Amino acid sequence: MEELYKSFEPMLTPKEMIRMGIFGGTYFSKLVDYRTFPKEWFSDIDEKFYLSNNYQKEVNYFKIKSGQSQEEWDRKGWIHKDDPRGWFEWYCKFFNGRRHEDDERQIKRWAAFCGPKGRFRNNIYKKIFKAGVRIQDSNKISPRIQQSLLHWSYKVNNEDYEKWKLDNQKRI
Repeated sequence: MEELYKSFEPMLTPKEMIRMGIFGGTYFSKLVDYRTFPKEWFSDIDEKFYLSNNYQKEVNYFKIKSGQSQEEWDRKGWIHKDDPRGWFEWYCKFFNGRRHEDDERQIKRWAAFCGPKGRFRNNIYKKIFKAGVRIQDSNKISPRIQQSLLHWSYKVNNEDYEKWKLDNQKRI
């Protein structure tokens, strides 16, 4: 398990994610009391970024709706009873030091989504490469995928892109 923990390297803290704009500002409006997390995560930020009752795409970093509904998460079996709001709730608690029986599953989900071999991480770099744009100009390339990556604590960046190009040079 120790190796698994070492392989888990999210790019952003929960505070950074909230401030950038995730989940349309609705994440803490149902089932999760934001006051159980550090006050500094929420200080000096408008409540619309974390406490909205209605999904607001303009709050999201990429200004689009991205992700599936709570009902879909439940239907697909992605929810552990101790974290009724899913991966991000688990990550907030993990970030604050909690270790849990669900750690292995959640870390593997993160890795499959946006880890170095993650499906969506590799997909966005392939799209950026095919579009022929620089990373700093790539916000318009699949913003839905990029917003979803942000929900998983990952932001497209030049260092990872250059590594992706080296790792995939025979295929591209």
